[in-house]
Amino acid sequence: MNGALLLLRLLLSAVFGLAGIGKLADPGGTKQSLADFGAPGFLVAPLTTLLPAIELLCAATLLPVATARWGAVCASVLLLVFIVVIVVSLVRGRRPDCHCFGQMHSSPVGASTLIRNSVLLAASGLVIFHAPDEPAPSYLGWFGSLTPLDVVTIALVVLGGLWGWSLYHLLRQNGRLLLRLEAVEEKLGLNTLAEPGLPVNAAAPPFRLTALDGPAVTLEALLKARHRLLLIFTEPECNPCDALMPEVGRWQNEYAERLSVVLISRGGADAHRAKALRHGLSNILLQSDRETANAYRADGTPSAVLVRDGKIASPLAAGADAIRALVALATVPDPLAPGQPAPALVLPDLDGNPINLRDFRGQLTLLLFWNPSCGFCQEMLPDMTAWERTRTDSAPRLLVVSTGDAETNRAQGFLSPVLLDQKFEAGQLFGAQGTPAAVLLDSDARVASGVRVGAVEVLGLAREAAKSIA
Repeated sequence: MNGALLLLRLLLSAVFGLAGIGKLADPGGTKQSLADFGAPGFLVAPLTTLLPAIELLCAATLLPVATARWGAVCASVLLLVFIVVIVVSLVRGRRPDCHCFGQMHSSPVGASTLIRNSVLLAASGLVIFHAPDEPAPSYLGWFGSLTPLDVVTIALVVLGGLWGWSLYHLLRQNGRLLLRLEAVEEKLGLNTLAEPGLPVNAAAPPFRLTALDGPAVTLEALLKARHRLLLIFTEPECNPCDALMPEVGRWQNEYAERLSVVLISRGGADAHRAKALRHGLSNILLQSDRETANAYRADGTPSAVLVRDGKIASPLAAGADAIRALVALATVPDPLAPGQPAPALVLPDLDGNPINLRDFRGQLTLLLFWNPSCGFCQEMLPDMTAWERTRTDSAPRLLVVSTGDAETNRAQGFLSPVLLDQKFEAGQLFGAQGTPAAVLLDSDARVASGVRVGAVEVLGLAREAAKSIA
């Protein structure tokens, strides 16, 4: 017990000594911390000096045997005050910096701060209430009993701890400085860490490459054939590339009218011919080494980039999953512009009957894109159904295109027809990126407005259409 009490007194003395010295070395920070914790204005200045003085007094009185108990009482009172102030701040939803050790360490208060202070309070309690019949431990007596080897071992442990503590805080400080430096470099455009791929909207590097079967092919010629071009960079011995080839063959056939998918590889033509035959591939171009891949900053394989109108139209997609996502994005048709006819898209109604969008001719139609699980849709549902029930003859009729099952959509309470579009295909065709959204179709089922998004915009479009007809 004597040895434990001795170590507790030494620990408490070191903690309060460091805390007092840290606060005295940074009076500005100490004053700000006191103000953040809600100290009255007239007490902030005197407490800035008084608080570290009391902490140093606790540290000093914990060392001698005669005053150790009073030092522990002083420390306990301070710790109780700290705990109460921290709890009050947390209850009020505030987390000011503790500034416990001045500039040496400061972080927002929280559960860890309360736990640390509670542990120190328990240590102070042990010093206060240790058995009175036990002889009070003496530092001089304890040090006098140590052998030279013990002294060297203790010194090495203490120095190692101090070195580790200093290194930890040095690394934290350097980390903060590096983050600030990176933020400044990024703001000034001086960040030298190049991202993979070329920036979006940058000019696509031209190339002239050998076709697997046929004459050389240029970027210009590829763009003339299709305004959307997907370049996929591969390597002959790349296993992930080979695993992706069956999908590439399917993309080249399925999306031939929307997207030109071109493979850029290197190596012998015979091996690539065998691969093309096995997976039904076409549009394979061979570079001499990696000159085209390097020009597009495609360092790894498989990777892909979308080129449109001679410019980079997407970030570099690295890996099979990223390439699949890029293909899905690239094959979405361009949104219909005002004046274009609605597509001949057939969707089931709530009873499963197939309905063609082009069947809604003869009257102005508000095409509403809906999702029953969308919070924004549910917020506007009362207003939308109220408009539907009270609309005049001059107002456009309503056609709802929704995701979800039939029963969920019946529960929405629409009187107008509801068509189910689980893949949101119709929304993508008209350029709707989310729900709720709407677009007008004129009496010839042609697009008569741009896409409006959100409750206010959708209801505003409906009212504007009614006024224009009236």
